[in-house]
Amino acid sequence: MDLQQLYSRVRRCVDDYGMIDDGDNIAVGVSGGKDSLCTLAGLAGLARFYPKKFSVTAITLDLGYGTDYSRIGEYCKTLGVEYKIVETQIKQIVFDIRKEENPCALCANMRRGALNSAAKEAGCSKVALGHHLDDVVETFLMSLIYEGRFASFAPVTYLDRTGITVLRPLLYCREYETRSLSAAEKLPVTKNACPADGATKRRKVKEIADVLKAERADIYEKIFGAVQRYPLRGWETMPLTKGKEDDIIKSGK
Repeated sequence: MDLQQLYSRVRRCVDDYGMIDDGDNIAVGVSGGKDSLCTLAGLAGLARFYPKKFSVTAITLDLGYGTDYSRIGEYCKTLGVEYKIVETQIKQIVFDIRKEENPCALCANMRRGALNSAAKEAGCSKVALGHHLDDVVETFLMSLIYEGRFASFAPVTYLDRTGITVLRPLLYCREYETRSLSAAEKLPVTKNACPADGATKRRKVKEIADVLKAERADIYEKIFGAVQRYPLRGWETMPLTKGKEDDIIKSGK
């Protein structure tokens, strides 16, 4: 996947779910990982030619690990995107004070709250996250295996308590594609300093999916198509036609 394909996939997803309105200022949560940076690149590129005029603001939460985000700041300058770094005490609360044995849920909740608050302070009513197709499938499998229910996040989620609308414009991209694009474009990927990184239920689900891929190479595409057709809540607006999910994933149109 190259940048033009990224723009095309993002636009297709944005159009399918009516993610963008004229005059939107969209906050992109930029963790420093490849997926959030691809989301930033995709929306910043789309803003240059999309018929509905919108702007993008990049927001990074400094969790307290002493991470250097200067390269991301320089990248935002090349995109013409405003960049904000928000200081938090999330690392101190989760690891130093509460000493959580299973820190991911608490950390995720705190990060969501901090990002939404920062977005509102920046004048944004929408927040774009870097979830891609693999995340949809793995979240679905996690819900099925660990909770015994059919569930995953939706392309667009309105949070009535905060007035924030969460967007996931990267859903038509695979993780291996964001990895290759970030390497090809030399995106300023910043290493995750969290001590729990990699030791998660999601990692275990990835390992299960790897076993399934040995039998069925397109297992992710098949499960993603099932999520669309079921449909799970929030996916109902998808204007599916026969074979469309394969076109989206394989052709990048």
